[in-house]
Amino acid sequence: MKLTDNALTVLKRRYFKKDKKGKVLENWEDLVKRVSNNIAKGDVEKSKRYFRLLDSGNFLPNSPTLMNAGNDLQQLSACFVLPVEDSMESIFESVKNAALIHKSGGGTGFSFSKLRQSNARVKSTSGVSSGPITFLKVFNSATDAVKQGGTRRGANMAILNVDHPDIMEFITCKEDTSELTNFNISVGITAEFMNAFYEDDEYELTEPHTGKIIKKLRARDVFSLIVEMAHKNGEPGVIFLDRINEYNPTPHIGKIESTNPCGEQPLLSHEACNLGSINLAGMVKQGEIDYKLLEETVRESVDFLNDVIDRSKFPLEMIDKMVKGNRKIGLGIMGWADLLFLLNIPYSSDEAIDLASSLMEFIDFTSKKRSMELAQAQGAFPNFKGSIYEKSELKRKKLNLNWDALGVAISENGIRNATTTTIAPTGTISMIMDTSSGIEPQFSLVYVKQVMDGDQLLYVNPHFEKALKEAGIYSEDLMKKISDAGSIQQMEEIPERIRKVFVTSHDISPEWHIRMQAAFQQYTDNAVSKTINFTREATPENIKTAYEMAYQSGCKGVTVYRDGSRENQVLNIGSKIKKSMNGTRISPRKRPVITQGTTQKIETGCGNMYITINSDKNGACEVFTQIGKVGGCASAQLEAIARLTSLCLRSNVKLSSIIKQLSGIRCPSPMWSKGEMITSCADGVAKSLKTFMEMSKNADNSLEEINIKADDADKIPSGKLSGLCPDCGSTIEHSEGCMKCNNCGWTKC
Repeated sequence: MKLTDNALTVLKRRYFKKDKKGKVLENWEDLVKRVSNNIAKGDVEKSKRYFRLLDSGNFLPNSPTLMNAGNDLQQLSACFVLPVEDSMESIFESVKNAALIHKSGGGTGFSFSKLRQSNARVKSTSGVSSGPITFLKVFNSATDAVKQGGTRRGANMAILNVDHPDIMEFITCKEDTSELTNFNISVGITAEFMNAFYEDDEYELTEPHTGKIIKKLRARDVFSLIVEMAHKNGEPGVIFLDRINEYNPTPHIGKIESTNPCGEQPLLSHEACNLGSINLAGMVKQGEIDYKLLEETVRESVDFLNDVIDRSKFPLEMIDKMVKGNRKIGLGIMGWADLLFLLNIPYSSDEAIDLASSLMEFIDFTSKKRSMELAQAQGAFPNFKGSIYEKSELKRKKLNLNWDALGVAISENGIRNATTTTIAPTGTISMIMDTSSGIEPQFSLVYVKQVMDGDQLLYVNPHFEKALKEAGIYSEDLMKKISDAGSIQQMEEIPERIRKVFVTSHDISPEWHIRMQAAFQQYTDNAVSKTINFTREATPENIKTAYEMAYQSGCKGVTVYRDGSRENQVLNIGSKIKKSMNGTRISPRKRPVITQGTTQKIETGCGNMYITINSDKNGACEVFTQIGKVGGCASAQLEAIARLTSLCLRSNVKLSSIIKQLSGIRCPSPMWSKGEMITSCADGVAKSLKTFMEMSKNADNSLEEINIKADDADKIPSGKLSGLCPDCGSTIEHSEGCMKCNNCGWTKC
């Protein structure tokens, strides 16, 4: 397969095997051989088939499979769901198990709905419960600790049912975006709640540990608070739990209470997801979808994902048992937006919606047919008896495929996998394939790309570039103009037929986003990862309408994001990052002539370090560091840390935020000091700042939110207000339920 420079960068950073010094030991062919040989488990013919499948560019499994297959870890699943029962033993057992999963490279989902509410009596201690939110913070801190240990970042999903007594506190628990940074949160919505909402009635809050009704709330008040918070910063999302359990294939095994971090994979407790995606852009031949190629790709992909289950090493024995009892796989897609470009179909059109449902029906049907054939050869999944398949209950039936006959065949022969389809985020694997993510529209047609030495280049979507060249209007100046504008919809120099097809996220109304999600959900076993994008000007009423529409159209959950709604965002407009926002960027306050402070001594691997923290009338304002007799590079780096910390303090950045960034940074010479490990000089500065913060009541300065005046906001192109990637500094986008970087492959999830 021919790889782009961007794909090679991502592969070298995240996927190719490296030695202890970080030297890359693989190329693309080596990676594909390693993965295909491992999953085939010595079957030479099957290994050749899998090599062709992966190297074709038509299918890739989830990232852990590409990273870990054939390596010592051999943990091939991306995400897990763990139970949290109402006892200290269960809570901290789950904390421990989550740490093991994060260490192995997985993400975790939890329902905190079984925990008794805050201030509820605890008989065993004669005390009161601290409630789910407090324990949520414990899980968040544990994730930080694992992350600081140098392993892959752990991501989490927290779900609380809407009938939990602490639901109002949960809805607002991420109002401060510096809190619970390792969690996505979603409210578990019930049918009872939605009925009360439509009837403008109250609904009941139930005490989890007793089942007693302790209070009633007006459903519309709760719904309004969810909408208000989502409008403010994109969270919480909503999960429609009753609908998810309506399609639970093994209700006799348990009730589904949570999902993975991005929401597309509802799982029973101790289950893991095993995912992969087909590149739809590779299915187009001579301007039409090649359904024969698609059928072959689906069948091979099902075989591959089914074998991944048997080759996986899970971090817990209970997970191994649950996964192999249900054998769920989740075959999804990527390249949907590029497919529409190739077929000249607008994303926001009935034609696209019809194609989405019929295409996904074909994939779902073909995957189940192949799974049924595997069951004939290898046996049905062990928990088949009592499942929805035993009574041929295939709930999705349409006109052009014989679902009735397939249902009968499955009830007679069994099916190898309890689920076969999921539409998951495809962030980095779609970058390897040089195609669009999942079912999302393109975020931009032309965008700024960071390269080595801080240079910035314009990246142009290849299908868009080809269309412009065929029309005879392609030029570098036009590309820069498009990048600055963020959309081509108002550019009359571009033919209308091109403008109609080449739309981006913010050209598409939320209603079309939801219709697209619902079209794919109709033929997807699990759920669909999708972000409903709104412009900055969207109102809470717009978001309320979207939530209602998602429920009414059959979605299993919904995540919204209003552009620019997160704090600490910067502009990335056109071919360079603007140095100001019309004069609204904050500047550090001036240092007074006299300051007062304290000096702390901390032992580090480089020697004794002395850290002085001074304050002015507004709180901490500067940091000075000095360390033994060390000079040269180490001394210069320490001075840089002190200067940048001082700049942050005088710019009203929270002390806690600075501490979080510096904590846990490791050097080759860690040192114990006063009963705690100092992992580096930077970590020592963080611990000194933490001590200062605990001593000073006025230490934790607030970061004032940067407000853009309404008159100025209108001048900023839609879709261009976003954060920067912490790895490479490129613009990050919010899609598929998470923030990600299209330049280097970094993702928050």
